[in-house]
Amino acid sequence: MSEKIYTTKKYGLFVLIGVLAAYVLAFFAVFIGAALSDYAFIGGFFVFVGIVIFLFGWFPLLGLKVLKPQEALVLTLFGNYKGTIREPGFYFVNPFCTAVNPAAGTRLAQSGETSAKQDTLNVNLSGTTGNVNVYSKKISLKAMTLNNGRQKINDCLGNPVEIGIAVIWKVTDTAKAVFNVDNYKEYLSLQCDSALRNIVRIYPYDVANDIDTTGDGQADEGSLRGSAEVVAERIKNEIQSKVMDAGLEIIEARITYLAYAPEIASVMLQRQQASAIIDARKMIVDGAVGMVEMALERLNEKDIVNLDEERKAAMVSNLLVVLCGNHDAQPVVNSGSLY
Repeated sequence: MSEKIYTTKKYGLFVLIGVLAAYVLAFFAVFIGAALSDYAFIGGFFVFVGIVIFLFGWFPLLGLKVLKPQEALVLTLFGNYKGTIREPGFYFVNPFCTAVNPAAGTRLAQSGETSAKQDTLNVNLSGTTGNVNVYSKKISLKAMTLNNGRQKINDCLGNPVEIGIAVIWKVTDTAKAVFNVDNYKEYLSLQCDSALRNIVRIYPYDVANDIDTTGDGQADEGSLRGSAEVVAERIKNEIQSKVMDAGLEIIEARITYLAYAPEIASVMLQRQQASAIIDARKMIVDGAVGMVEMALERLNEKDIVNLDEERKAAMVSNLLVVLCGNHDAQPVVNSGSLY
């Protein structure tokens, strides 16, 4: 099913004026018919014409359709797809045509289209009063945002993470959106969940060793936390491949929330802290060894003091303790001999 444009012109205003004029003429026809009561045939004819117009003159009003910019209307006639109106304006279509939008009453989180356009009618049937929700059958062509909420998914290492995405999308083919799937909004939401799970399980939360995230057989440094742009692009492409048959275009997908699941968050925090402490200690030790080496070389070059291997070892030990310690060193001054 492919979209086709409904060929009609913007005659809505002329039809509306014509219907109003017809009711005015019907009123005068009834008045004239009553005035010509002496002439039964002519007077009866005018009254009959006026009554017929009063009873059926409203029928063309069913074909009046008003469209605003970035809106579309899918029309069917006795079950057959007739076409889609996309241009804004005041139209008159076949009064028997019916507008179709199975997703009219579906609400998606953070979607601008579904926040309004709902009317409530009070209906009284056999003494029972109730509300009937009436939804607009128009399809929005604007770019809309779907916030699919947070999901708990296991990454490639089996660690549960919570992740949320925001998807910016729009309808490009109204016929596919209406007829190829039952409800294109629910279909989009389901495909977002599926695509998110398929991509997240490929990556670790943080950089890990011997993990291939690109599928080329080589380990890389891809991760959910460090490669957010790449992950978001892969999620977008995955969703687009799934919703193409529904006539939808995915403009952008972004990660809005990313964290470890609560049950392992504290443990992973301790792990990250330990890793940071180890990296810091390693840097301190590397710097301390370099400073000790430089100190020994300068002492030998200046020939300040001659140290045997045992004294060198003691000096190295003392310098490492001073340089690698967490607290300031407390010096002990030896005023006696060197040994």
